[in-house]
This record gives sequence, structure tokens and C-alpha cells, in this order.
Amino acid sequence: MSKLPKLGLLYLDHVLRFFDKSNFKGWKDPIETVIYHWGNDKNRFIREVKSKGIEVLIGNIPATAYETFREIARELPNVEFVPSLDAQFSNKSKENVTRFCRKYDIPIPPTDIIYDSDMADQYLEDADYPRIIKRSYGASNYGGYYVHKVDSTDEAKNLIDTKKYYPLYTQDFIPMEADIRVMLVGHKPICAFWRRPPEGEWLTNTSQGGSMDYQDVPQEVLDFAVNVSKAANAEYWACDIAVARESKELYLLECATAFAAFPYIRDWIGQYIMWKFGNGTYRKPNIPLYNWEELGKMDSSVLRVLRNITFGEYSPSSDGDFYTGGKEIESGEDIRDAKYPILDTDSDIKGTEEWSSEIYNYQTNFKKNNLKQSDIEEFLS
Repeated sequence: MSKLPKLGLLYLDHVLRFFDKSNFKGWKDPIETVIYHWGNDKNRFIREVKSKGIEVLIGNIPATAYETFREIARELPNVEFVPSLDAQFSNKSKENVTRFCRKYDIPIPPTDIIYDSDMADQYLEDADYPRIIKRSYGASNYGGYYVHKVDSTDEAKNLIDTKKYYPLYTQDFIPMEADIRVMLVGHKPICAFWRRPPEGEWLTNTSQGGSMDYQDVPQEVLDFAVNVSKAANAEYWACDIAVARESKELYLLECATAFAAFPYIRDWIGQYIMWKFGNGTYRKPNIPLYNWEELGKMDSSVLRVLRNITFGEYSPSSDGDFYTGGKEIESGEDIRDAKYPILDTDSDIKGTEEWSSEIYNYQTNFKKNNLKQSDIEEFLS
């Protein structure tokens, strides 16, 4: 049996932990942990990872540490980060989500990003309303509290003066019937649910009064999410996909490797990672498509404590003789599952840095390098 790689879990002080060692139940070797303490901790952290012999470092990186971990990853070329720093590019900001979508022709609401404060002021004078203004930084907008609908120039300017959002990240307002969150492991949907706004409102977040349900998520939405996950080359992934009220068109709102998930979903991700790096020791997890329709019938208080759920594979059987026509009956599979293998062998495995900070860290580079808005032509409307 092949030697297993040394796994390490990445933690950061004051940051909620996505994974725990219990999410990797059955891993035969000890799993290390390393904690990044912020401040001037980069070199010490690198030494600790090397001293512990970690070969696969697992964990999400918050927006405020993303650029530092770009540097750390370069200093640890023999360590595989899971998810990769490129897969976590969209975790840092909505700006990065927009860059990612434009590169891969993923539909998003018409978006403008303005770094020059004078141009931002003029933009708000000339813009059409209503429109959406978001805080760009971070993977989440925390229940919609950093997403704002503005109906006039004065309202928009007052918002920016008060919130100090930088850069100006703004989108056309598209009334939504709902948005649908899809979670994936290895490019396979493992959970999906609708979030619908209250009557007469526009935000779908449940913390803002929105409702959610798990039933009848359209296949085209799952296809959309799978394509986004493959473009990101992500080990695990979540997308928020808007369904326009009138046109029914689909738009990507947010995507990231950092997302809220019940413990049993984190267990499934752990099973997938164990299979991927287990050198044949662990079986590939079988997670039936639309499992969420049945699990979603449980109360959320139950879902929050479910652990270590596994699914077998269906095999047809009979108490009596079963005519096979001389052919062996293979293990059955739900026809819906066949369309979504947990890992697509045809995925484009990117061997080089796709989103290097020297080019794409516009939040820092714009002021540091005395750039002009015209230097960022991809964002000019």
C-alpha cells in the first residue's frame, strides 16, 4: 500500500474553523494543525509547515490574509494547498468574482468597478437607477447587510460617504424571483436550495426575512454551478445563482470555497479529500443527486448535528430468480447521477499561477503603482 501524504489543517487566530480532524474520520496517519497568528508571522508559519513535514495543507484563507498566503505558497512549492490559492481567488472580493466570470464567460449582472474616487463620483452622477452597490471585500456579504439598493445619485453618494466602500462596486438592479445556492464537491452538486425574497422585497437572505426550500432545483441551475466549479478548478465550491423575475435568465451573484455548511457536508468534503489523496486506501464517496430534497425535510436543528452520513450504491435484487439474459447485472446508479461524476477527468488542470497578485491585486496596486482607471480597461463600461 502506498504511503499516505502528511495532511495539515490550516487555522487562523480569530477565524471560524471550517474543518476539524473529525471531518477526516478513518485517516490512518496523524493529521497536523498549523495556526497563522497574523502580524509578522509569515516566516515562522513557513518554518512550522516545513518542520512538520506537511505535504497537503487544507483550509480556507480569509480575504485579509489572501495576499500574504500567495507569498507563503510560493515559499512552500512542495506543499499542495487545498483549495488552491487560485481556486480561492474569488474568496477575496467581489472584484475577483467579476474578473473570474469575465474570463470564463459566466453570466453576471452588468457590473462596473471604479477605483478612481473622482471618476466614482462622476459615475454616480451619470448612472441609471435603481442600482446595487456592494462592499467588495470578502467572500460573503453576511446576510445581505453589505448589499444596498440605491434609487438616486444622492442616495448612492450618501451611502459611499458613510460606508467608505472601496472601490465602488456597482451592478444594474435586476429584480430576482429567487436565488439558488448550490454546493459542490469535486464538481458534483451535493446540496442546493432556493432562497426567495419576502413579498414586495428584493433581498433573498433568510436573515432579512427570505424563505428557503430544497425542492425542484432545475437541472440547468446545477449545470450552471458545475461549469463555474470546473472553471475555478475547485475541490469544493458554492455558488449563489440569481433567477431573474421576468426573463428567468441565470446570473452568478457570488461564488467561493468559503461558505456556511452543515457538519455532514464538511464530512463529505473530508471523504472526498481522503479519497483523492488516499492512494487507493479510501473509496470514492457516493453522494446521490437530489439527496438534499429528503435531508431538507428535517428541521435545521437536526441537520446541524447530523454527522458521518454515507450512502451505499444501489443494486437491484430479488428473492426469486432474476432473468438477466446471460448478462451480469452491474451495480445500479440513479440515471440522474450519471450526468454529474464527482470528478471530471477532462477538467483543465492548471499547472501555473492563473491569478498572480502582481497583476490582479488591484485593490493594492492601483494606489501603490499610481495606476489610472484607464489602466484597468476590462472594468470600463
